[in-house]
Amino acid sequence: MERQSNLTILQLNDTHAYLEPHQEMFWESGTTKYRRAGGFAKIAGYLKQLRHEKQDAVLALDCGDTFHGTYPAVASKGEVMVPVLNELGLAAMTAHWEFAYGPEQFRKLTAILNYPMLAINVYNKATDKLVFEPYTLKEINGLKIGVIGIACNIVDKTMPPHFSEGIYFTLGNEELPGYIQKLKQKEKVDLIVLISHLGFPQNMKLLSEVEGVDICLSSHTHYRTSKAVKQGQTIVIESGCHGSFLGLLDLTLENGRISNFKHELVEVSDKLPDDAHMQELVQQAVQPYQEELSQIVGETATVLNRNNILESTMDNFLLQSMLHATGAELAFSNGWRYGAPIVPGPVTLNDLYNIIPMNPPIQTVELTGQELQDILEENLEKTFSPDPYAQQGGFVKRCLGLRAFVKIEAPEGNRIQKLFVNDEKLGLQRTYKAAFVTEQGVPQKYGANRADAGIKAIEAMKQYLEKHSPVRADLLGTFTAV
Repeated sequence: MERQSNLTILQLNDTHAYLEPHQEMFWESGTTKYRRAGGFAKIAGYLKQLRHEKQDAVLALDCGDTFHGTYPAVASKGEVMVPVLNELGLAAMTAHWEFAYGPEQFRKLTAILNYPMLAINVYNKATDKLVFEPYTLKEINGLKIGVIGIACNIVDKTMPPHFSEGIYFTLGNEELPGYIQKLKQKEKVDLIVLISHLGFPQNMKLLSEVEGVDICLSSHTHYRTSKAVKQGQTIVIESGCHGSFLGLLDLTLENGRISNFKHELVEVSDKLPDDAHMQELVQQAVQPYQEELSQIVGETATVLNRNNILESTMDNFLLQSMLHATGAELAFSNGWRYGAPIVPGPVTLNDLYNIIPMNPPIQTVELTGQELQDILEENLEKTFSPDPYAQQGGFVKRCLGLRAFVKIEAPEGNRIQKLFVNDEKLGLQRTYKAAFVTEQGVPQKYGANRADAGIKAIEAMKQYLEKHSPVRADLLGTFTAV
């Protein structure tokens, strides 16, 4: 006898703790446009509406980068997010920036969530045992569903050491087949859903090697898949960032196999309904910080945006502030992907914390020209490696004071064609003074005479705004693909 079932999967990913609506960038009519999007009250309102329409045949999953990225989240070490997330009725999550508070704090957070944190690839260093559950089982509309989690694997490779204290990460590709087999043969599931924070290119390679996953909800790379992608028999989606989008998959299953599916990338726009109770919870979360964060600290004439892979106006503003504070020749920061756009007009303290929520100290370092070239080549490989598993960055490292002409498709170590520092050809033996934030700005193995500049990133940006409002931070062609 034929058995037909319907299931709707809703994906939340890379919200970066953006509790309230914010500016977002959209590509429309051949250009970029900006308007408000996101907010957990609207996410909750849409999810409630969806559950009513689908008679509760909804599986809502979070792919991580949820507890970190805005000031209220960082100031409370993620704790303000718990009541908000517990209200959503999620089935499971996996993680990445959640480890920024240290593994112990993240374990405390997951202990008070009403859904499990899943990861087949996070191990205790002392015991080699899994830190989190590898999968969870859900029964919805007569279907038995296995949900497997893979956390971001670069936490112990490129991020500060305290993120991974006492734990280590694998890619998860060796473990995944065993869990698929267990879910199919022992648990007799109808459907396997993978929530993975490896990134879209990494997930596509993984799924080309491992069969048996029906749905992959990808995250980390902030892709906006307006159309679902197939890798073999697996349906793959990723749904932007900042909670500006939700991924919607409507599935029809016949005898436990997907016979049809429909995908939509849902914009969390002002048109969506607000959930009144969630609105209260969000207000409770942000209220202690609201007065301070709403202070206007300056003005921008440029859209401060972080959506470009080679260079961004948002980071040029941050780097200009660092040069202004230190008098260095060069400035470096990591190629972070998160950070909602700031449109021309007033800039608030909240906007500055959205740029760099951890507010690290600015440091200086002396680098030889050879080291400078090596740092950039290493970063270009981590960003553009033809092997997705070797890609370990966000966007290209953010730099100011130099100009590089690069061949993106060239082999490792050979991408830079020509490199200039402040319009002069790079001197390999010369020493340059650079300002930087975080170990990702200038890795520990490079440079000499590291020193604290005596100022943190937020204060440097405030000082720069005081002197230069309205600020301009245009794209300068720092990296030019040739």
